[in-house]
Amino acid sequence: MSAHPATSLETFANPSPERDYTIRMRIPEFTCVCPKTGQPDFATLFLEYIPDRLCVELKSLKLYIVSFRTRGAFHEAITNEIVDALAAALAPRFLRLTARFNVRGGIYTSVIVEYPKVGSAAPSA
Repeated sequence: MSAHPATSLETFANPSPERDYTIRMRIPEFTCVCPKTGQPDFATLFLEYIPDRLCVELKSLKLYIVSFRTRGAFHEAITNEIVDALAAALAPRFLRLTARFNVRGGIYTSVIVEYPKVGSAAPSA
């Protein structure tokens, strides 16, 4: 693994742009650092999106996610930052990121951020 993980996302052409379909990913090894204490925070990320013209390339997503490992950020800020980056790279029809952080001080935190493209609806469960 590189000492400097990637901070950009690569994409590829959606093989079926005429169809709505949902891509779901589970990313169980997300880590960042608490900006107050410097202690590590651990989370599982659940990403789902309906692609438009582009899909995210998995290795670049992995390297992008690893880039947060030593960064101090609040859960809410980091979840929104990831959604902003994915939305900018993909311009998806719909995107939802759920970040389920491990317990810290007796509190479990989940942050859910959605990005709808105008006229798009959330996928059914």
